[in-house]
Amino acid sequence: MRYETMTILPANIGSFSKPVQKLWDRMNPCTLCRRQCKVYRDKGQTGFCGIGDIPLISFVGPHFGEESVLVGGGGSGTIFFAGCNLGCVFCQNFDISHHRHGRQMTVEQLAQAMLGLQDYGCSNINFVTPTHVTAVITAAIELARKRGLKLPTVYNTGGYDSVETLRLLEGFVDIYMPDMKYSDSAVAEEFSAAPDYPEVNFAVVKEMHRQVGDLQVKDGLATRGLLVRHLVLPENMAGSFEVIDFLAEQISVKTTINVMDQYRPCYKASSHPKINRRPTFEEIESVRQYAIEKGLNVLV
Repeated sequence: MRYETMTILPANIGSFSKPVQKLWDRMNPCTLCRRQCKVYRDKGQTGFCGIGDIPLISFVGPHFGEESVLVGGGGSGTIFFAGCNLGCVFCQNFDISHHRHGRQMTVEQLAQAMLGLQDYGCSNINFVTPTHVTAVITAAIELARKRGLKLPTVYNTGGYDSVETLRLLEGFVDIYMPDMKYSDSAVAEEFSAAPDYPEVNFAVVKEMHRQVGDLQVKDGLATRGLLVRHLVLPENMAGSFEVIDFLAEQISVKTTINVMDQYRPCYKASSHPKINRRPTFEEIESVRQYAIEKGLNVLV
């Protein structure tokens, strides 16, 4: 896809809705995510995510490797954002998340990209790792919708978000797809530099479900709702059973979950002996069966 050269920031930010303006204000000093780095991104400062006020995009295009309820015939229209507010030592996309490979894209260009994905025939607009660039994303969604965007939007996040920011996203996001990585704070600190991840993540998922409810699927495609991803780690390091208990008991027994089996030691995982191997079939299957026993909607 080709894009015109535009000004980096929307000069008319005041013409956007109040939620967009409030999100924009939260960038300087930055309090968009749970890190609360309070850097001034409009002055070139960067916090934990390593991204200033202009998002870096590593990929725009249809993706056929997502969950089947997102893919359909035209693929999920993914937009991969560089940078991340988590420091996962086993990150499989470390070149994007940690090394921040990508190119700058303005609000105008991002809106054009969404419309291009819709024209291509994609089933949705899937924002991958959006947490640290929510201000730009919401502005672009608002602009794209004024120009004819009809596709559902997917907020595909690592799950270390700010509840206050999520409240401002209400109405902009149709499908929330958060990771639920850990239920143990010590493990979260060791592997993702986020000791408060479990409590933050549980609160985040509650807010997401409040906004969009259980996953709704029509003609094989998700249209709205919560879809949780949980990656099974070796030695039950993710605390999988506690995550499932939380979903079944505090969210909904109808929660849709993808119990993910694709963990492999990547990036710096070899420095951590407990996760320096793939999980066994038995480890993965025990989590999947437990989720089924608790009544959750387990994707296959």
